[in-house]
Amino acid sequence: MTSIPFCNPPSPSPEELVRRARDLVPEIRARAEETERNRKISPEIIAKLRAAELLRTTRPKEFGGFEHDPTVALEIAMTISAACASTGWAVNGALSNGISFGHYPIETQRELWGNGSDPFTCACFAPTGTAVPDDDGYRLSGRWSFASGVDHASWIRLGAVITPPDNSQQTGNGRQTDGAFFLLPTGDVVIEDNWFVYGLCGTGSKNIIVTDVFVPEHRVLRFADTRAGRTAGAAHHNNPLYRLPLLVLGASMLASTAVGAAKGAVADYLEMTTGRKTRGALAGGGLAMAEFATIQLRFAEAAAAAEAAELILMTNIRQAMAKLRAGADITIADRIRVRRDQAYATRLALQAVEALNASTGGAGLQLSNPIQRAWRDVNAVARHVSLNWDAVGTMYGQHAFGLEPRGQY
Repeated sequence: MTSIPFCNPPSPSPEELVRRARDLVPEIRARAEETERNRKISPEIIAKLRAAELLRTTRPKEFGGFEHDPTVALEIAMTISAACASTGWAVNGALSNGISFGHYPIETQRELWGNGSDPFTCACFAPTGTAVPDDDGYRLSGRWSFASGVDHASWIRLGAVITPPDNSQQTGNGRQTDGAFFLLPTGDVVIEDNWFVYGLCGTGSKNIIVTDVFVPEHRVLRFADTRAGRTAGAAHHNNPLYRLPLLVLGASMLASTAVGAAKGAVADYLEMTTGRKTRGALAGGGLAMAEFATIQLRFAEAAAAAEAAELILMTNIRQAMAKLRAGADITIADRIRVRRDQAYATRLALQAVEALNASTGGAGLQLSNPIQRAWRDVNAVARHVSLNWDAVGTMYGQHAFGLEPRGQY
């Protein structure tokens, strides 16, 4: 199978794509409550994201993409997350998948994009399934959690441990037992509707069940290859963009939801508090909220934390791409430092929304309050194992002290 040649007009600039994302913000924000109630993004929003060509941001030009830097995907993701973190969380992977799917063999990329389509995708990275070698592929079985956006996805990536049929330590091709990402159509999986939560409610992050499904070898990507950024797809594309290690990119995109939500909460707080007056006879009514020093300090703390978090994420991605373009490798030390910073940026976003939510008063109890929603959503993001400060921070400390790092990097 060969890909259909694309004769595209000039690619939209990064600024144009970010502008298109901003144009969608009013509707995404207006639908935020509905998105929570429905526990998934509306098909209309997915269609508009696709029509705005945002899913092509980092895709190879060979398949009609624009090959923009991941900083563009980060900015788009933060822009959307500021309006609705659930929407931002579900689409951040789809925005960056032009890079991560660019790691797969070219045969897989042709399956995904060769007909000019813009597939929406999702993933469950934790290797909670098993894959047994079988002819030119594997038989995959297992149960996975947190398949964000699966209701709209046509493809899904699932992490699994490769288990030889004889339970030995080697597969048929001589490799040691390893983990890998298995790509398969969502028609091959069973979706268990179990997403009833307090944060990121609209992501539709449901359970996935797979029973003895065959996955061909070309749709398998080993963990070790993705960590280093040296894959068959990277070798095919003449662009260092496709050598970016998986977690340098992926966990930054996850953190972008927390940072974007915090930035949105800062803007909402300023708008809601400006002109607002206190109520209540006992405490004294009619006083301007903006005149309270505590309100001023909470806002300053939140704004500084959110801006610092954004700067951390953007700086790390820019530095990583600069190294790759200079022909250098992203070292283990680089990867672990980036992992630390992704978790710390999330911690700063959490600090921002905690400062704001604590001073919203009774109005902050309403589920419709965007600051309260951002507070719930950022807390949910911070619980992701890839962004958990205790887990990632100790991994960085282990490496710094010359110990074996325990964690994913």
